[in-house]
Amino acid sequence: MRTTSRLIATLAGLALLALAPGAAHARLRVAASITDLASIAATVGGDQVETFAIARPNADVHRVEVLPSYMVRVSRADLYLKVGFELDRWADGIIDGSRNARLRVLDCGAGITPLDRPTTVSAAMGDVHPLGNPHYWLDPRNGAIVARAVAAELARLDPPHAADYAARAASFAQAATAMHERGRRLAAALPVKTVFTYHASWVYFAQAFGLEIAATAEPVPGIPPTARHLQELVTIARQRPVAALLQEPYFSDEAGRFLDRSCGVPTLKVSPSCDGPEAGRYLAHFDDLFARLAGARGGIRP
Repeated sequence: MRTTSRLIATLAGLALLALAPGAAHARLRVAASITDLASIAATVGGDQVETFAIARPNADVHRVEVLPSYMVRVSRADLYLKVGFELDRWADGIIDGSRNARLRVLDCGAGITPLDRPTTVSAAMGDVHPLGNPHYWLDPRNGAIVARAVAAELARLDPPHAADYAARAASFAQAATAMHERGRRLAAALPVKTVFTYHASWVYFAQAFGLEIAATAEPVPGIPPTARHLQELVTIARQRPVAALLQEPYFSDEAGRFLDRSCGVPTLKVSPSCDGPEAGRYLAHFDDLFARLAGARGGIRP
């Protein structure tokens, strides 16, 4: 009787364990270099995944310090999403340091057609990316490409939910197309469609939505603005309307103050990345960007 009671108790305990939340299927852990990729993965993965990003949305993704705490978090991950195009080479140190033998790594830029790919590279060109401009996520159509790639990788890790991942990626692609169309309408309604940018982060954004980048504050990528170069921007702004200078939060404000003072071009401090890794944040970021642009009134001639 005692043996039977113990067996019944054991079976009952196993039954309760099987019914416990998450016991039947542990959620996949997805790490990403930037919040945009993490947000896309959260949308595609749904309840089957949990995501986190290494780089903060207001940080310079070109230069991220490799910390032991990042390695610890990635050591527990199932999938790592890299930007690619050599933008986040620092991620290799985190991945290697995590000593996670089962970690799968997805280069999310592999399916993207790059813009601004140089035919030659030299030191005089500054911090140029030989494989092309890496800020491809600022075109929502590229976000859809990433979503499909993430869905395929999640399906390899979790075959029972493959159809769910594919369906969510398809829905995301439809939402990304709608965002692109809405963005084109919002851009067309702007009184001025020409901007300056501080860094060459906004090339995909401008091409996707029909905006024009008249010049960058950096004379070449990674080189701070010189007085002579800024004066050239002032000349441009005096000849034609320029709505604003799009500047990442981590750059100095000096160039923006000079342009505002000299030719009335205001600075919009905006991050190229969305503000969190949660589902929906990626596409919402485009609406936020257009809301900021709609409020810019610099360079408008009476």
